[in-house]
This record gives sequence, structure tokens and C-alpha cells, in this order.
Amino acid sequence: MEETKANGIQIGDTILIKNGTNKGSKGKVIVVRDSSVIVELGKNPNTGEPIRTVINHKNYKTV
Repeated sequence: MEETKANGIQIGDTILIKNGTNKGSKGKVIVVRDSSVIVELGKNPNTGEPIRTVINHKNYKTV
């Protein structure tokens, strides 16, 4: 089930974060919401768990 919002972002797309503490990082979209996306930035080297964050639609661009 691919979910697309008005800005054209889809699950699985790669984004570049423009603002915030993760500025300059790239991540893979795992959830699309009305005003934000949840992104997986990588894996924690110690535990192997995914590193995830929520990014507002105005704070990223698609790659």
C-alpha cells in the first residue's frame, strides 16, 4: 500500500533533511503523515536498532 501526499512523497523515497539537528542527513521514508514523514536514518552501531526521526514536510527535499 503506497501512500502519497500532496507533495508527491512516497514510502521508500530518499530525502535530504534541510533544517534541524539532522541537517544534511539522508534518510528513507517509512511513514507519510499529513504534515510530516517518519524517516529511518540508519542503524545504531551498538544495538543494531534503526535510528528514526520525524521531519516536517517543509524541512526536507526529495533526492
